[in-house]
Amino acid sequence: MGKYFGTDGFRGEANVDLTVEHAYKVGRYLGYYYGKNHKDGKASIVIGKDTRRSSYMFEYSLVAGLTASGADVYLMHVTPTPSVSYIVRLDEFDCGIMISASHNPYYDNGIKVINGQGYKLEAEVEEEIEAYIDGKIPEVPFAKREQIGKTVDYAMGRNRYIGYLMTLATRSYKNKRVGLDCANGASSTVAKAVFEALGAKTYVIHNDPDGININNNCGSTHIEQLQQLVKDKQLDIGFAYDGDADRCLAVDENGEVIDGDKILYACGCYLSERGELNNNTVVTTVMSNLGLYKALDKRGISYEKTAVGDKYVYENMMEYGHSLGGEQSGHIIFSKYATTGDGVLTSIKLMEVILEKKVKASELFRDLTIYPQLLQNVKVKSKPEAREDEDVIAATKKVEEALGDEGRILIRESGTEPVIRVMVEAATDELCKQYVDDVVRVIKEKGHEA
Repeated sequence: MGKYFGTDGFRGEANVDLTVEHAYKVGRYLGYYYGKNHKDGKASIVIGKDTRRSSYMFEYSLVAGLTASGADVYLMHVTPTPSVSYIVRLDEFDCGIMISASHNPYYDNGIKVINGQGYKLEAEVEEEIEAYIDGKIPEVPFAKREQIGKTVDYAMGRNRYIGYLMTLATRSYKNKRVGLDCANGASSTVAKAVFEALGAKTYVIHNDPDGININNNCGSTHIEQLQQLVKDKQLDIGFAYDGDADRCLAVDENGEVIDGDKILYACGCYLSERGELNNNTVVTTVMSNLGLYKALDKRGISYEKTAVGDKYVYENMMEYGHSLGGEQSGHIIFSKYATTGDGVLTSIKLMEVILEKKVKASELFRDLTIYPQLLQNVKVKSKPEAREDEDVIAATKKVEEALGDEGRILIRESGTEPVIRVMVEAATDELCKQYVDDVVRVIKEKGHEA
């Protein structure tokens, strides 16, 4: 990670950690950087945003910086992150920018830069942007006269993305009753339109963004209201998205949560049965549940484990040619159709499994036993110092030995927050809590807690 850019772009509290000046400078450098590749010095860059209040402020700052450097800017307005990735590739933009802090609260925001191939910006370019922000490289020139960039309304890009999603469904959703939780975020412009066009009877909640209610007790991080909706309305399935709609969790007809691991299992088995799972391999992160690995082993399906972050999942998929990967949190990548996690696309692919196999959602997971898992975040003064503390390492080792093959412990640094994450999987919830408490206590006793 760099000074400003983490595993998922430049993220922080709006006008505290990420300011309008930062956004302007990011725009200035990107316009200059990509403009160098054109004879006329004019780059073409597309921007999308989620519904948080500060997204408009950052959009205007980015546009000012980009056009001042000579770039032409195309505005998709409120739209999911994967739609920006799709349009960048389809219409051959130099890069795309998504203004979003994903699942974070409304007062945070972020700038995700997507390169011309539709995936996250290369680390070396992020380093150049950081150097420019900090004044470590010379000022870039201003465009003048006719070289000043223009701004174009490009809402049609979002509409083309909606059309693309509709083409991916293999069957009509007629007679299917589907709940959608749009998290008062970017999926509010897309999800309902897609499912209704495909014939589903849709029941939509949290689809009325006001700038400050994004992710507020709703969406994939607060799925309880969707669970209740599915049970109250006797729906076949429900889908919950996060703020920028690049992740999806589901709820089966009984109100039980279908997390990313379950989605990977259902889709992995389905694709494997059809001979469409490249290398017969599913790409996961180290946070995936031990139960997923044991179930895949029984089905003869291989798996990879990457660092946490859909960026790393996609890099592994591209390097080895895998077709399915994702995270427990709901970032699921189908490389045949997208270059990033896509919540609505994931919904469509899970619907395909249910419809083609002619089963209820709950029946997809009969052979999958998920181990109890507990994750606790500890806000710390220094992530490396806390993680590398000898006593913390010793406490972790003690837990590992106690769990043996019937569980595991994982200690890792957050890529977006000043926290250490302590995760334990074990045979019971009580054991999970006991072992997490053991390690967290050492972190606090050693004075690492912020």
